[in-house]
Amino acid sequence: MGAAAPAEAPIAAYSRRLALAQAAAGRARQGEIRLAWAKIVAVFAFLGLAWASIIGLAFAALWLLLPLAVLVYLFVAHGGAILERERSERKVRFYQRGLARLRAEPTAAPAGERFRDPQHVYADDLDLFGPGSLFQLLSTARTPMGEERLAAWLRAPASVATLRDRQRQVAELRPQLDLRERAGLLGDELKQRLDPRRLATWAQAPPRFIGTVPRLLDALVAAATVAAAIYSLAGGGLSWLIALIALQLILVLPRDAAISASAGDRGANSEGLRTFASVLALAGDQEGAGALLRLAQLADWSSASGSTLGRVLDVTVLYSLQVAFFVDAWRARYGASIGAWIESVGEFEALLSLSSHAYEHPLDPFPELVDAPAPLFEASELGHPLIPEENCVRNDVALNQQTRVWLVSGSNMSGKSTLLRTIGVNTVLALAGAPVRARSLRLTPLALGTRLRTSDSLQQGRSGYYAEILRLRQVFELTRGFLPVLFMFDELMEGTNSHDRVIGSKGLLRSLLARPSIGLVTTHDLALAALAPELGPEVRNVHFEDQIEGNDIRFDHRLRDGVVTKSNALALMRIIGLEV
Repeated sequence: MGAAAPAEAPIAAYSRRLALAQAAAGRARQGEIRLAWAKIVAVFAFLGLAWASIIGLAFAALWLLLPLAVLVYLFVAHGGAILERERSERKVRFYQRGLARLRAEPTAAPAGERFRDPQHVYADDLDLFGPGSLFQLLSTARTPMGEERLAAWLRAPASVATLRDRQRQVAELRPQLDLRERAGLLGDELKQRLDPRRLATWAQAPPRFIGTVPRLLDALVAAATVAAAIYSLAGGGLSWLIALIALQLILVLPRDAAISASAGDRGANSEGLRTFASVLALAGDQEGAGALLRLAQLADWSSASGSTLGRVLDVTVLYSLQVAFFVDAWRARYGASIGAWIESVGEFEALLSLSSHAYEHPLDPFPELVDAPAPLFEASELGHPLIPEENCVRNDVALNQQTRVWLVSGSNMSGKSTLLRTIGVNTVLALAGAPVRARSLRLTPLALGTRLRTSDSLQQGRSGYYAEILRLRQVFELTRGFLPVLFMFDELMEGTNSHDRVIGSKGLLRSLLARPSIGLVTTHDLALAALAPELGPEVRNVHFEDQIEGNDIRFDHRLRDGVVTKSNALALMRIIGLEV
């Protein structure tokens, strides 16, 4: 599935909208400042008028309602101006991040550090998570469930049917920049708190405060207490009020723990719930969004119970108990739906992230997914999506039943490791449902396994070589699964001597060739490159090379057939001043 270029280039669209957003943010800041000064002037004016009316008796106090109304209006207007300024600034950040992605510049976008797992069979090797990662390039999610769904798609391949459906949805969402902008303006990362697992656990817990009779009884006691308080203020004595407050304590104290649990930690504050609701509304579930907005309001009410006013209301109208009834009524009605809402928002935001990437790279095509038992990876002009286009050298790659393994030789810095990461990252994109950085790509579903970087561990008592062979075993175990394997090993068995390296590498590759797999192995050791004739026609030698001219080394990063015939190790040592 190819990609049609949009009517307006992404960088032009983002630049134009950024300029408009910056102008709007400037106007919003000026409006906020003017209203702030107007509030200050109005407060002092009101205090002066109040003194003149109440102390100086210059006019009836009833007239103070007019300046009071003006003061209330200014407070409300200033609050609205703050919200407008924050919204404009979020729009500015949205387009600044978009331009940074297009220019391959660092951004302040979430990098997905919490998804890093050194034990994952390829994620760390391919820099899927962390600063400058693929996740940071892709993610535009505003909620944890959107981030979690995208991370899950990057860490495991989907079926061909699922991937084709994702490609269709991403293609439909690709031109909808206004929709992605609306999603990008939702919520404030610094204010919202949302843990979907804890929220689901809380929402699905059995409600404790249900039943019409208990609720009616508590409401009658609250109403009677208010009436008794009014009666007392009118001079009727305190006996009824004291008796009803005592009755309230009898009703509340045995249920205090249940009240605290009902109004306890939902794993989300009201800001997080409102963001959740807004994204769910964009995903098309208006009823669910309305229910979550009600829960956000209840969260605000619950938070207010700890205030001074809340404590006063607790002993007059059973405030916390009344809120607990409302909360449990919400749980009884909507608690079973929370899981579906979490799934819907996660799916929607992950698709929006992929559609944003597709929009920003209009020439990147969707891969052709081949539903076949034999592994296949055939790419034309394949490049790394994290390398700026002007610096990105592209190569053709063909791994199939005729050529199942590439032995890649080459000198230092020639591009061997980058080639592996280029193939790996594009495989991850393809099997997540995203466009790829290539002119074309055909592949089957593949279980990806890599060993590109390993290190020793003092804490675990492991040498670098031991860590490497543990990862090799982990990759080999993938061949026992349902999917054929795409393996990639950088400097295979570099932690041992040349003799053992050759024997061990030959045995490992023969075992992998006996199973449904394709892959690449890079090496500096030309003894490994010499294994190709022994392993058979399915193994092919390719290489990168460099040109040394005086104190300069030039790399073209182009793949060539055969084994590299020279090394630059000694030349590099001499260039930096080492006498060898």
